[in-house]
Amino acid sequence: MSTLEKVSERIKNSLFVPIDNNNNMIQDSINSNEVSSQVPTLFANVPLGPVDPILGVSTAFKADTDPRKVDTSVGAYRDENGKPYVLKCVFEAEKRLLGAPKEYLPIDGIPEFNKLSAKLLYGDAMVGKEKRMVTVQALSGTGALRIGIIFIRKYLPAGTVVYISRPSWTNHHNICKESGVQSAEYAYYDPKTKGLDFTGMIHDMRAAPNGSVFVLHLCAHNPTGVDPTHEQWNTIADVMREKNHIPFMDCAYQGYASGDLDYDAYSARLFLNRGFEMFSAQSYSKNFGLYGERTGALTIVSHREDVVPKMLSQLKMDIRAMYSSPPTHGARLVTTVLSDPELTALWVKELKEMSGRIKDVRQKVLDALIARKVPGNWEHIVNQIGMFTYTGLTKPQVDILVNKYHIYLLGSGRVSLAGLNNKNIDYFADAVLDAVTSTQ
Repeated sequence: MSTLEKVSERIKNSLFVPIDNNNNMIQDSINSNEVSSQVPTLFANVPLGPVDPILGVSTAFKADTDPRKVDTSVGAYRDENGKPYVLKCVFEAEKRLLGAPKEYLPIDGIPEFNKLSAKLLYGDAMVGKEKRMVTVQALSGTGALRIGIIFIRKYLPAGTVVYISRPSWTNHHNICKESGVQSAEYAYYDPKTKGLDFTGMIHDMRAAPNGSVFVLHLCAHNPTGVDPTHEQWNTIADVMREKNHIPFMDCAYQGYASGDLDYDAYSARLFLNRGFEMFSAQSYSKNFGLYGERTGALTIVSHREDVVPKMLSQLKMDIRAMYSSPPTHGARLVTTVLSDPELTALWVKELKEMSGRIKDVRQKVLDALIARKVPGNWEHIVNQIGMFTYTGLTKPQVDILVNKYHIYLLGSGRVSLAGLNNKNIDYFADAVLDAVTSTQ
């Protein structure tokens, strides 16, 4: 058989779409822009994925042309005029970084960024423990969670389950699924009290197999805005110690929740001081406003210093295979701010202003609902913390807000308070009054 015949035979037996030499119809279809659904394809069995519950609502908002529309779906800060906000400290850092080189970063990121990230989260609690900690730069909190979950799959005992609060950020389960790790739920929110189901949470922690991983929200729980008290955190640590559970702290709102970086970091520092081996995923999307820069960090704490170089080597291998090295700009911005006392002070001031505006919105929403005598108790709006409030609105009530008033929120009733301001709070309260009274 000649070389040409061998090549022809390989093509004939390959995965390419077969072409009938006597019928050019399929070839003509492939070459055109209008391809019939009857043309064979390798991808015919690819299912249509579900629309992301958050981004899908945001897309619907953008397509809506009604001038009254309000977006309370996406967890991104907006100023009093409903506009995205670039922090002044970030703007100043960007001016200093003009012309900075765009070379590849090390696989594990900027060393100073990693040190500052760990210090920001753990504070003085990490003094004397630094050599037992490994930190790598990651693609925001999502990337940090993904790298950490993959590490759990590879190096924790086979079958280790990752427990996620019910409810939680939906991507937690997605990350576990795509990383090949089983996830389960633990009780967290009590819809009757619109607060923490602490009894159920402790019960589920005790019922879980020893050595399970528990994803715990550092502060400003997403989506409920319900956080344990410091006393409850200590009880949680007691139970997790009894069961040898591993904390995985999801740290998306440090400083943004209360305006106090140290207060918001209480739970992570508690676990570190209590001697836990643990994981933490940090995001700078909310507290620095770096949503699109994908800036974050993963830190793992071990009991032993000698295993840290091995852990870092494996983390770097996973990062190398996944995205090779992290992006530069966001991490440089954070490093610039946290390395400069004046910029750090400005950042803390802006955090207090942002969290303060959200607290103000909470109170104004409550006052507006009380003034309209909306049926029910709405005190939970001011008792919750952070960007979101779990309103308790039912799906039919949410549908009224969306379809009649063009107020976009999640079907669960979660509202991003950043989307409300003095120009639309009364409109929002009027809509809630109508939705609640018309569905009773």
